[in-house]
This record gives sequence, structure tokens and C-alpha cells, in this order.
Amino acid sequence: MKVKLLKLWRTLRCQKGQSLVEYALILALVAIVVIVALTSLGQGAENAMSNVANTIGNVS
Repeated sequence: MKVKLLKLWRTLRCQKGQSLVEYALILALVAIVVIVALTSLGQGAENAMSNVANTIGNVS
């Protein structure tokens, strides 16, 4: 376990490790943006479907 942590620490300290951390941060940011976008689009779609259902219900 110590060996794995030591290797990870060395990786994070070198230039390649810094790039890896930067890519991980970018990936996390993109994931957050996607989750927020899907949440707001989901609510808009739910409202649109409710309006359609109400319109269809009123026509019958």
C-alpha cells in the first residue's frame, strides 16, 4: 500500500502528474456543467410535456 501511495505521490509531483491533475480537474468541471444542463433541460421538458398533456386533456 505504501509503495502505491509513493508512486502516486511521485507521479503527482512530476510534470506528467501535473498534466494528469489538470485533465482530471477539466473532466470534473465538464461533468458538473453536463449535470447542471441536463437538470435544467429536464425541468423544461417536464413543463412542456405537462402543457401538452393538459392541452390534450382539455380538447377531449
